[in-house]
Amino acid sequence: MNSIVYVGMDVHKESYTVCCYSFDTDKTMYKQKMSSDYKMILKYLEQLRKNLGDDIEFVCGYEAGCLGYSIYHQLTNHGVKCVILAPTTMAITNTYRVKTDKRDAGNIARCLAFHTYSEVDVPTEEDNSIKEYIRMRDDQKICLKQTKQQILALVLRLGKKYEGGKSYWTMAHVKWLKSLNLGEPFQETLDEYLITYEYFTEKIKRLDERIEELSSGERYEEKVKKLGCLLGVKTHTSLSMVVEVGDFSRFEKAEKFVAFLGLVPSEESSDEKQNRYGITKAGNSHLRRQLVEAAQAYTRGNIGHKSAALKQRQRGNTPRVIAYVQ
Repeated sequence: MNSIVYVGMDVHKESYTVCCYSFDTDKTMYKQKMSSDYKMILKYLEQLRKNLGDDIEFVCGYEAGCLGYSIYHQLTNHGVKCVILAPTTMAITNTYRVKTDKRDAGNIARCLAFHTYSEVDVPTEEDNSIKEYIRMRDDQKICLKQTKQQILALVLRLGKKYEGGKSYWTMAHVKWLKSLNLGEPFQETLDEYLITYEYFTEKIKRLDERIEELSSGERYEEKVKKLGCLLGVKTHTSLSMVVEVGDFSRFEKAEKFVAFLGLVPSEESSDEKQNRYGITKAGNSHLRRQLVEAAQAYTRGNIGHKSAALKQRQRGNTPRVIAYVQ
């Protein structure tokens, strides 16, 4: 039977720090720092094989971070088993309050050996590409929001007040903004802001149309339609849930899914003293933000009333699905 050697990798943009742990020795060994190239990891594993023998099997792991799934795919393509550890689930005890790359690599190796972690689900290349596209669209939405805030702040500083109602960014409000005569160079500043506003508005509209096209693919269409039956969940949120979550069945209970989103209330309790705080936010922040926004739809409108848009999204689904979401 082959001996298993667990290789912990503390990875950064410019360098990797690796070490290994084996139950045979019960200690971390062969700590090494190298350049940020997966080929250096392969050379390290070959050297370990020479030192420890040919009858060993490697299990490599690293924390989820800025490098995404790149190292995972590079190693698995070369026949090396690799896992990505969710940082918030790792059982790490730092008694000496000392944090270094070598210590982090050793902690990762021990977590791998004793399985005191939760593994990050690695999406398919198609899922990952659509996920990045949706997140890019949401980044543009943030830029649009900032531009709107900048325009309103500029107009307010110049003493201009919109008297056409309480709603901003309607056709009437935008027409009022364009009709202002602020004098140079204030007018030039406002015009540049409005050009940026129109640019992002048109761009987001185009990106949303593309997301509609992507959601109609054979792989996603059925799931997106079912999720769209929920109040406040449109195509953008539905497709995000499908590609970000992947296999929903990997969550045994609702509590597991809530923890994945970081919606679990935080708590610090000892003996008779109990302190409870807000949600942990230790999870998928992008999907959590979308679902929180979707949940706000339940606070609006009349209970039991369905809008025309919701009826349109539910059309074509089975009565069982529609009854389940109500």
